[in-house]
Amino acid sequence: RDAKGQYLFDLLCHHLNLLEKDYFGIRFVDPDKQRHWLEFTKSVVKQLRSQPPFTMCFRVKFYPADPAALKEEITRYLVFLQIKRDLYHGRLLCKTSDAALLAAYILQAEIGDYDSGKHPEGYSSKFQFFPKHSEKLERKIAEIHKTELSGQTPATSELNFLRKAQTLETYGVDPHPCKDVSGNAAFLAFTPFGFVVLQGNKRVHFIKWNEVTKLKFEGKTFYLYVSQKEEKKIILTYFAPTPEACKHLWKCGIENQAFYKLEKSSQVRTVSSSNLFFKGSRFRYSGRVAKEVMESSAKIKREPPEIHRAGMVPSRSCPSITHGPRLSSVPRTRRRAVHISIMEGLESLRDSAHSTPVRSSSHGDTFLPHVRSSRTDSNERVAVIADEAYSPADSVLPTPVAEHSLELMLLSRQINGATCSIEEEKESEVSTPTATEVEALGGELRALCQGHGGPEEEQSGHLKGPPLQQQQQQGWGKSVPLV
Repeated sequence: RDAKGQYLFDLLCHHLNLLEKDYFGIRFVDPDKQRHWLEFTKSVVKQLRSQPPFTMCFRVKFYPADPAALKEEITRYLVFLQIKRDLYHGRLLCKTSDAALLAAYILQAEIGDYDSGKHPEGYSSKFQFFPKHSEKLERKIAEIHKTELSGQTPATSELNFLRKAQTLETYGVDPHPCKDVSGNAAFLAFTPFGFVVLQGNKRVHFIKWNEVTKLKFEGKTFYLYVSQKEEKKIILTYFAPTPEACKHLWKCGIENQAFYKLEKSSQVRTVSSSNLFFKGSRFRYSGRVAKEVMESSAKIKREPPEIHRAGMVPSRSCPSITHGPRLSSVPRTRRRAVHISIMEGLESLRDSAHSTPVRSSSHGDTFLPHVRSSRTDSNERVAVIADEAYSPADSVLPTPVAEHSLELMLLSRQINGATCSIEEEKESEVSTPTATEVEALGGELRALCQGHGGPEEEQSGHLKGPPLQQQQQQGWGKSVPLV
């Protein structure tokens, strides 16, 4: 109960065999459906206002400015999973040609070269890469996969995916829904390159980090102070849905500005949300900055850890994302080879060892984004990013609680009360999981946080419903907040 967030995060990164860990964080949702990043300097249990078992998600918190330049393949793979998830939930919006290429890279990474004997006509239509699809886009995905990517290994396809993704306007966007002073809806986000505001189908503001002088909030109101060339000063004002959402937005801004702007962590200072230091909220970023992280990564000298890209333990983010746990005491679900024949038909793709969700009949039939600008011109303040309005909340894909969590819950009850140390973890099976999901650690994490009770619902508040199998039978049609 007294374990701090840093202990939990270190345990998780050790489990993942991850050294370049500063880009990642642990996210959870409180009972009011407000998202939070777990603070590493505070007690885990005290930060979670819900009741155990606690549900937390491993996510990319600070997107690398150049993900292809990451030192280790395991880090690139975990970032790949996050960006693929952003694409899947509509956070990474791009024109159709870019979308087709990204999806083709995913196909190549997960099912390998096109084989007419294994991949029947229309095979790409069974994978859900985006919130919405069109038949034209699906044909384009299949065409690129068949003709342009043959011979690429999973690692190469993932690297090419990252290189393409980081050139897009919405790369690294973790959207915060707000309203401007006129009451118009907008999405605010902090990226490796600066602060952005997405409104409709346009990026209406792009403020570089060296131009941001101050971040402040009062109640639901968020202020961003900007100092541009010729001593031009601007104050951008936006309104969050709740005071809690505004505080979360402010804290995210403070952390991102420190991470990307500062030269070293010793320059980090405690920040107040008010003009008066003794009034309002105070917050201090506690991690390393981007420059220090890159310098540390350059010093890594070890044999690259083995990456197992497929298993059969369902992810909580998507109905058919599959990865394997490292806990040797957790029964492994029988693995199946990715062998798809014409006789088995397209439905057999649902059970294959890929990590991209299979499409459900409840999804839409259109996908119309077309980017008309590039981020290469950093002086351009307003840029059209798509024909459709940027609206990641349109995703109708819930976050299910996997049935395997029952087994993990039984395990956690068996070891509850015993210390799960890193030394004990070293004795477990040596294999690297490929998920960015804390749920795969099930029993370990819940034992650490005094887990008890059933896993039938997520206490974080973003899902309460029937088991995974029943949900799949009923279809994936309900909109829920996204972690």
